[in-house]
Amino acid sequence: MQVLVIGSGYVGLVAAACFAEAGHRILGVDVDTAKVATLSRGESPIFEPGLDDLLRKHLASGALRFTTDLREGIATADAAFICVGTPQSEDGSADMKYVLAVAGQIGQAMALRPMEAKPLIVVDKSTVPVGTAAQVHAEIAAHTDRAFEVVSNPEFLREGSAIKDFLEPDRVVVGCRTDHAETVMKGLYQPFLDRSGGKWFRMDPPSAELTKYAANAMLALRISFINEIANLAESVGADVDHVKVAIGADHRIGPAFLNPGPGFGGSCFPKDLQALLKVGREHGQPMMTLATTVEANRHQKQVLLRKVKAHFGVKAGVPGPLKGRRFALWGLAFKADTDDIRESMALELIDGLVTMGAEVVVHDFAAMDAVKAKIGTKVRYAETPLAACEGADALLIATEWSQYRHADLDAVAKALKAPRMFDGRNLFRPEAMEAKGWIYQSLGRRSVDGATVKA
Repeated sequence: MQVLVIGSGYVGLVAAACFAEAGHRILGVDVDTAKVATLSRGESPIFEPGLDDLLRKHLASGALRFTTDLREGIATADAAFICVGTPQSEDGSADMKYVLAVAGQIGQAMALRPMEAKPLIVVDKSTVPVGTAAQVHAEIAAHTDRAFEVVSNPEFLREGSAIKDFLEPDRVVVGCRTDHAETVMKGLYQPFLDRSGGKWFRMDPPSAELTKYAANAMLALRISFINEIANLAESVGADVDHVKVAIGADHRIGPAFLNPGPGFGGSCFPKDLQALLKVGREHGQPMMTLATTVEANRHQKQVLLRKVKAHFGVKAGVPGPLKGRRFALWGLAFKADTDDIRESMALELIDGLVTMGAEVVVHDFAAMDAVKAKIGTKVRYAETPLAACEGADALLIATEWSQYRHADLDAVAKALKAPRMFDGRNLFRPEAMEAKGWIYQSLGRRSVDGATVKA
């Protein structure tokens, strides 16, 4: 099939590359001339494992091209995917100006399609509020008399494993009104479903739009729940690792998203929860569980800072209580295998430490440039994890990169002033750290005081 993918951000690039992998002819569209030139050279502006390889492969084969003009492919396209951003507005709602602007451009370009052409399937792939399909339809219809249908097709991609998620989906959700639209969408996705055995769900557009928000809200709720259980486990002397395995064995619950951590971040969960809360308010349906989830996450993102303050005896009202202290911070992205620092707890941790007078030396395997662009010289940047630890009073872990899990802890201990770690991702076991003489604090498990270690 001939497919336009409008917007070359995270969702758009992954969709374009993966549809090309399935044998479709893809024209990627973006208004940024420099970005289009970069993509046309096979260089991805985002870090996502496997994406660069797919881009280069299908640029070389001719299955994938990029342009700044969506009119170039509108005449022959079977489907046009809208994959532009929906940033959060000040009131918490999703800002729809980019989506509606693209809809208007599609409507204007529809004059290039033959009157006898089959209806163009316009697909809302961006995460959008309930009712967006109707808005997009109205915007396109205001500019054309050609046949088209607007379909909602939410994405369920995890940063760091987005290529696999797209190529091997556990489900595809399509909100459409006609059999023709479903036929086109099945033609696009059937190779992926054949590969994964995933499920196909056809429903009305509002239900598809709500499904996306509901899925992210449920996952965010699970994260905040296990974080609160972890915090309680520390207080009562329990081990959250035992608890999560046992409750996850219940088939009604399952083990996914039951790993405690320093709060959720990224481009989806925080924004989508706020948007869903806004929709609830607009329709007189307060989403009380989600409001509590947002507040619980805000509290959890300070968990490592609270541990540091308690350990070093920081008292309220004392200026610069950590002046003269240096902290090594491993991990800046909101999760491993991405360079995304949006809503990353590491940035809040840095702010808190620096405000208290501390020096912070950071390391990340992908997000260093993004942090430099955002906060500049507020921190020092280390080329290696070990270099970040040189002369530091403690090591803090904020992102679960697998390389950190396999670090040489003996070398790290020697680099630090004292073997002291605040592990926000539970990468290590307390018993193992105790045997090595570490002062060690994690989430939901007993602390190791390192009684033989000098402060």
